[in-house]
Amino acid sequence: MAELTYREAVARGIAQELERDERVVFLGEDVAKAGGVFKATVGLYEQFGPKRVRDTPISEQAILGAAMGAAMTGLRPIAEIMFSDFLAVCFDYIANEFPKSRYMSNGQLQCPLVVRTGNGAGSRFGAQHSQSVENWAMMIPGLKVVAPSSPVDVIGLLAAAVRDPDPVVFFEHKSLYGTKGEVPDGEIVDRLGTAKVVRAGSNATILALALMVPRALEAAEKLKAEHGIDAEVIDVRSLVPLDTQTILSSVAKTGRLFTVEENPRLCGWGAEIASIVADEAFYDLDGPVVRITTPHIPLPAADNLEDIVLPTPERIAERVRRAMA
Repeated sequence: MAELTYREAVARGIAQELERDERVVFLGEDVAKAGGVFKATVGLYEQFGPKRVRDTPISEQAILGAAMGAAMTGLRPIAEIMFSDFLAVCFDYIANEFPKSRYMSNGQLQCPLVVRTGNGAGSRFGAQHSQSVENWAMMIPGLKVVAPSSPVDVIGLLAAAVRDPDPVVFFEHKSLYGTKGEVPDGEIVDRLGTAKVVRAGSNATILALALMVPRALEAAEKLKAEHGIDAEVIDVRSLVPLDTQTILSSVAKTGRLFTVEENPRLCGWGAEIASIVADEAFYDLDGPVVRITTPHIPLPAADNLEDIVLPTPERIAERVRRAMA
């Protein structure tokens, strides 16, 4: 067992798959000699060399086009798009090419690739470099969508993504890169489509993703200590496929559901889960589903303004308390 940062876990996860399978290659802007703009890939170039770890031009379309061609011809590429906001630059690949290649070729082609990307706010990068855009990928049939919150989940879910036969968009939260967690020695492989109960509780279910998971946990401790509300916190981890069984089982136990989302409110991932729960577990609910989100505005760059719009532990706890009252 070792304590790793989220950043170190990214490098270990990629290294694990590069070492395991010679078909795995890694490419992106400044990922090789520079070790990545967030220093999440330090040492990979030195360990695996320029054929396996490749710097690319500053062209998101070129990166994903090369990755798609490599995937279709027998490799298993991991491609980095530096900021998730820039998925918009190469969205044709995300929306029309990767997820439809199997269908359009009548099953003759597979596209087993992973798109890693830095997601989310908290680093004061402003409206074009701080968005939380999991819902952009979640809406596209044929894509799998993952967003881990802990170092051990980074490694395990990345391994599952690389080994999956379908394209996976892998969101790494920029504000989590410096956080630490215990990671077992040896190979770590998780499973896509699985949520994780990170705090058991009996009075309310709180769903969270990525940076919102530690904030939801802090809110749950505050609710218990100050108001006697025992909240169960679930790290959704995988949006597509979605672990509805874990979510519905928790709602059946607690009777209340809250989603904590960093994305803007309109069309966020929590809206889809609220719809599923309304369809499948309406009579288990003791009150309406409550979504705690960022307002539907461009993210500000100023420290105090960004802090105001993002869900905080205090805001989460207060919203749950008011709803439970």
